[in-house]
Amino acid sequence: MKQKNIYIIDFDSTFTQVEALDELARISLKKHPEKEAIFQKIEDYTNLAMEGKLSFGESLAQRVKLLEATEDHLKQLITRLKKKVSASFSRNAEFFKKHADEVLIVSGGFKEFITPVVSQYHIKKENIYANTFVTTGDGKIIDYDHSNPLSEEGGKVKLMQQLNLEGDLYGIGDGYSDFQLRESGLIKKFYAFTENISRESIVKKADHITPSFDEFLYVNNLPRAISYPKNRILCLVIGEVNPLSIELLKKDGFSIRHKETFEEKYVADVHMMLLADGEKLELEKLKRAVKLKTIGYLGNSKGRVDIATCIQQGVVVFEDPKNNPRNLDFIPKRMIDFMNTGTTYLSSNFPNLQLPRIEKSHRLIHIHKNVPGIMAKVNTIFAKHDINIVGQFLMTNPEIGYVITDINAEYDKQLFKSLKKIEHTIKFRVLY
Repeated sequence: MKQKNIYIIDFDSTFTQVEALDELARISLKKHPEKEAIFQKIEDYTNLAMEGKLSFGESLAQRVKLLEATEDHLKQLITRLKKKVSASFSRNAEFFKKHADEVLIVSGGFKEFITPVVSQYHIKKENIYANTFVTTGDGKIIDYDHSNPLSEEGGKVKLMQQLNLEGDLYGIGDGYSDFQLRESGLIKKFYAFTENISRESIVKKADHITPSFDEFLYVNNLPRAISYPKNRILCLVIGEVNPLSIELLKKDGFSIRHKETFEEKYVADVHMMLLADGEKLELEKLKRAVKLKTIGYLGNSKGRVDIATCIQQGVVVFEDPKNNPRNLDFIPKRMIDFMNTGTTYLSSNFPNLQLPRIEKSHRLIHIHKNVPGIMAKVNTIFAKHDINIVGQFLMTNPEIGYVITDINAEYDKQLFKSLKKIEHTIKFRVLY
């Protein structure tokens, strides 16, 4: 009989983008004359514990002492934390709904602010393990419950030993206390979560580095909001490109490499390219870049990017021929929209298609030569596989057809192979 999987997830800098106690300090000490010095002390205690250089119990005691917080400050913190849920956790809310019995939040943080944040993601209150504050009658936070194992050094290990859970346990977190679960042998694998912070001392000990929750779901073949993790999508930036343009792509989660030239080692694996004005893309390398899906050109690409070859290979090109200063964010945003939703709006070589995102569906992109009868073949395949089409969008130009089909969640994997085999298909991919 197959063992049940249990997912043990950290809260601070994992489920949320921030360390909650650091944020609470910024709220509670807002008017304190020495606030910056105290903020730094609290942050230092946090990092020392996360890197395993100070016992968790000592770190926690020192931080709580410095907070000078109240229950009113906690309310403000909860409002802030709800807006700071890590992007990859937020977009996979459906996973938590379907796997509510298997997900545990285990944190050295505090239930008072963790529970309101994670409960909105269908995580059960009885599956939330964290510390609790001690307050005075007028709502001042003065201490915490020292009898809780999570308040001590090695607390997560002690708690899991007490719970004695049956099944295969997987841990996801950013700090030393998360790694200790792996070190103790209580969990099968430890995934170092680096979407918000990457601690070298922890990353090198992990079984797997997961730059997003999408990556964790992908490697474990679990249901997810997007079919392929963005951290696995290689985006090459070539030439002197403004850092603001690069930051937009990085912030969206793509794996960025900034190079002076299109190096040979990237030709086979590149998915996206952003080129500085004046850079030329060698035709021979373009032809071999079989995974390339979109090119952004910060200027006029005429004579520098072979548009005919891009069309033949199903590569969508966005450029700004007038070299408008706004292209610093305009072109990267067009690339991001295309990768995320399939939108080709304002592309220089593809039919312009602007698309809404349809929830609870899978989006399939089929690019083909514009010859008669292809749409009939595409829809015949959907019919043969008993696929319910939620929405379908088609645009053509004299050379190519660009069709996006949103289907319901149930499908046969053989469907994809059949769509790829249609004669005159240029490129096919599952968007999410």
